[in-house]
Parts: sequence; structure tokens; C-alpha cells
Amino acid sequence: MKRTIFDADHEAFRDTVRTFCEKEIAPHHDQWEKDGIVPREVWERAGELGLLGFMMPEEHGGGGITDFRYNAILSEEITRIGASGIGFVIQTDLVSGYLLSYATDEQKARWFPTFCSGETITAIAMTEPGTGSDLQGIKTRAVLDGDEYVINGSKTFITNGINADLVLVVCQTDPEAGAMGFSLIAVERGTPGFERGRNLDKIGLKAQDTAELYFEDVRVPKENLLGEAGQGFIYLMEKLPQERLSISVVAAAACRAAIDMTLDYVKERKAFGKPIGSFQNSRFVLAELETEARIAQVFVDESITQHNRGDLTVADAAMGKWWTTELQKKTVDKCLQLHGGYGYMAEYPISKAYLDTRIQTIYGGTTEIMKEIIGRGMGL
Repeated sequence: MKRTIFDADHEAFRDTVRTFCEKEIAPHHDQWEKDGIVPREVWERAGELGLLGFMMPEEHGGGGITDFRYNAILSEEITRIGASGIGFVIQTDLVSGYLLSYATDEQKARWFPTFCSGETITAIAMTEPGTGSDLQGIKTRAVLDGDEYVINGSKTFITNGINADLVLVVCQTDPEAGAMGFSLIAVERGTPGFERGRNLDKIGLKAQDTAELYFEDVRVPKENLLGEAGQGFIYLMEKLPQERLSISVVAAAACRAAIDMTLDYVKERKAFGKPIGSFQNSRFVLAELETEARIAQVFVDESITQHNRGDLTVADAAMGKWWTTELQKKTVDKCLQLHGGYGYMAEYPISKAYLDTRIQTIYGGTTEIMKEIIGRGMGL
């Protein structure tokens, strides 16, 4: 079934992204996995090609394109080569949404140009050591003291946490206001009291810098408040569907990549004198995975279309997120099985895909939370 959501301009952009990925990322990613981080220079090279700020206004160095199909292409091409350490999507799909919707003109002039160029790497800090999916449990405090906010607290599992120059921190600004007591405050690199902990040692996504962040009497000007005080939780709820759609895009692309690499393997690997792909079990397993991957892609593509129209609901984004990521887990697991013992060897890409996949059903809201959201939307 041919995909129909992309036109010639999108495919031209895909060619640019693919060339960049094959030249600037693929040859080096193994080393970045060993290093546990991606060099900042890669961000700047991506910025030079317009791959990071295409959604930002032209007057600030962006492309002025608010079409999520471009975001999807960037994610798909990065996923296609297994470049799980590249944190571009945090910038293009998550942080950009908050900045575009809630930044003041002064903030836009201050942050957008270097955001687009790749000189400023961004992150968003929600999760805390004692708070995951329950965002209302956030304890990091920001107290207004004159013209400054004073922030105290800690965050964990923050993607781009080591490299980030600008971090959107979810803070509790009014403990008595419940859900209306949270705000988003931007903290910049070098601010006294803002410290990074260790680059966390994960089972997958080895090249992605994921960090603990600490805030001890961190003073930031009140001009770094993003949007209005007390509206942070509402902003998070407004932007989480795009984050979950972004994860669904990656999941669908990862299914495609796993199936393709497994097809290549089963056509070449022989057992009992013939390719293992010729055995009925191999055909049936891959036929099932291919069917489900295509169904997932149709749902994701329709979700992208609805998101561009402003019609993607919280429940639909949750449906896509849990189903595609669970399918990714199933697909990669079955593909590894078809590789036999070689699938367990680190030198085979399917083994890396297996480890990288496991986080997909956890971050952005766990599968269980997604089902809770859907169930509530059904009036249950």
C-alpha cells in the first residue's frame, strides 16, 4: 500500500535528510555509542542545512514551515539507519512546540536564531526521581523573589541533558493551586546553581545523553517564564499529543527497519540447504509483521494529517502511541528470533534495535497510562 501523504517538496527534504544521515551520522554512530554522547558539531551541521529550525519563523532563521510531515521525515530517516543517539527530535518535535506557542517576542529574538543554527541545544525537564507519568506530583519549586525565580529541585531521565544549553523546566510555582500551580521556566547553561549529574548508563540508546539535572537556588529572570504562570500543566496537556505522535512515527519507522533488515537476512542465511526465508514459519511470521506494520503506518499517517489540521485528539494520540510502540516491541523481538543466535550478537543491527526499542512503551507516558487516557475518554 503506497503512502500518499507526501508530495515532491517533502521527498526533496527527505533526500536532504537521508544524505545528511548517511554522511554525517551513520559512519560515526558506533563511536558515539561508545562515547555516550553525540558531538555538538553534528547539531551545527544539521542547523546549516535547515534540519533543526524548519518550523521556526523565517525572521529568526527558520523555514516558516509548520507541517508535521517534515518532522516525520526527519524522524523516519534517523530511525532508518538506527541512529538512536540523535536527540534532534526533542528539539524539533517537543521544545519547538512550546516555544512557538508560548514564547514572547523578546524570547523568540533571544533563543530562536541559535535554536535554528544548532548552536543552542534544547531539552525539556519533566520527570523527577519520584515522579514519572504523574506530572502533578512534580516537586521542583520556583519561588518568585523580586524580578527573579529561585528554583530548587532535581530532574532525571532528561534527554539532551548533558548537551542542552536551554532547558524548559516544569516547576511548581503555587503549591496550593493544584494543577494550576505549575509553570514552565527556561534555564540557560551556565546559570549559577544549575548542575548536571551523571550521563545515565542505559541498556539502549547508548549514544543519547540522558542526564540528571540539579537546581540549587538557581536564579533566573522572570522574563524566562514561558507563557503565563500557573498554566504549565495546561501547556503540557496541549503539547503531549504531538510528543506521542512523534513517538508513534519512530515506532512505525522502527518496525519497517526491523522487517527490512530481517528480510535481507533470511534470504541469505541458509539452513538445511536452503534460505531460512523459504520455510513456512519464516514466511508466516514476516507476513504477519508486514501486515501489522502497514496498518500501523496508515494510522500514523492519518494521525499526522489530522494533527496538521489541528484535529488530533488526546485519545487518538494515546491510541497511536501505545499500539505502535507495543507493535515495535513485538516486531523487533520476532525479527531477532528469525536471526537465531546471530541476533544476539552485538555486531548485528537487530540486537541494537532490540535494546533501543524497550524504552518506547515507557517514555512519553507508559502503555498503561495511554490506556487510562483512552478509557477516560470513553466515559469509563
